Amino acid sequence: MTVGRVREFTRFYTRVIGLLDRCYLDSPYSATEVRVLFELADRDRREVTGLRADLGMDAGYLSRILTRFERDGLAVREPSPTDGRRQSARLTDRGREVFAALDERSTAEVGALLADVPESDRSRLAAAMTTVQRLLGEAPPPAYALRPPRPGDLGWIAHRHGVRYAEESGFDGTFEALVAGIVADFGKGHDPVREAAWIAEVDGEPVGSILCVRQDEETAKLRLLLVEPSARGLGIGARLVEECLRFAGRAGYRRITLWTVAGLDSARRIYERAGFTLAEERPDRLFGRDVIGQTWHRPL
Repeated sequence: MTVGRVREFTRFYTRVIGLLDRCYLDSPYSATEVRVLFELADRDRREVTGLRADLGMDAGYLSRILTRFERDGLAVREPSPTDGRRQSARLTDRGREVFAALDERSTAEVGALLADVPESDRSRLAAAMTTVQRLLGEAPPPAYALRPPRPGDLGWIAHRHGVRYAEESGFDGTFEALVAGIVADFGKGHDPVREAAWIAEVDGEPVGSILCVRQDEETAKLRLLLVEPSARGLGIGARLVEECLRFAGRAGYRRITLWTVAGLDSARRIYERAGFTLAEERPDRLFGRDVIGQTWHRPL
C-alpha cells in the first residue's frame, strides 16, 4: 500500500514540475543536466568524484554532461587544487549567467504553480514536503516556534488531547469533554492581561499546547500541557512550561498550580525541573478508569 502510494506521488510530482519534458525549464538541457548545473553553481568549484557521489550518477554519464557544458562554454574541468590526481569542475561566467536565468525561471514557475493555492494551504504543503524530507533522511532536525492560538487551534487542543490520552492513558470521551469545556471557557472570555495560551508549531503544523489561566487573584493555573509524539525530544514541553511561568510572573501572580494524574512520567519530570513540588494526591475514578489525582504547586 505504502509503496504504491509513493510511486503514484512520484509520477504525479515529476509531471507537475516538468521532469518529463525533454528540455527542462525551456532550456536546451535535460532535468539531469540542469541539476548538475545547479550543483556546480552552489560552490566555486566541485571535485568531480564528490559531485558524482552526491548525485548518485554513473561516472561516464556525468563525464558526458560536463563535456557538453565545456563545449557550450558553461564549465571547465581542471586538476583539483588539493589533489592533482583528481579533477574539479567549475562554472564559467557564461555558466553562471545561464544558471541565474534558469534559477529565476524555476522560481517563477513554482510561483505560478502556487498562485491558486490559498495561503493557509501553502504552509500545509511546505510542512508536508519537509516531513517527506525528514522521514526519508534528507532534512535537519526540525525547529519549533511558540505562538498564540489562531482560529481553529482551541478545537485542535481538545481533539488532540482526546486522541492522545485515549491512546496513551486509556481515558474515555469524558476527558475530551473536560478539555473542550476548558478551552471553550478560555475562548469565550479570558482576560488577556492575566491569562494566555500558546501553541507549539513545527513546520507550520501545531504539535503542542499549554494554557495559563487565573485560579484566584494570587494564583495562576497551568493547564493542558501537550506535546505530540512526533515532536517529543525537542525540548518543547519544557519550553512551554517556561513560557507559562514567565507570563504568570509578569501578570502579578504569587504562585502557580496544576492538576494532573500519576503515571505521566515525562510531564512529571518537566514539572520537577521547573520547580514544581507535589502538594497533594488522592485516588479517584475519572475518565473511565481509576487514577491518582495530583496537585502540584510552585511559588513565583
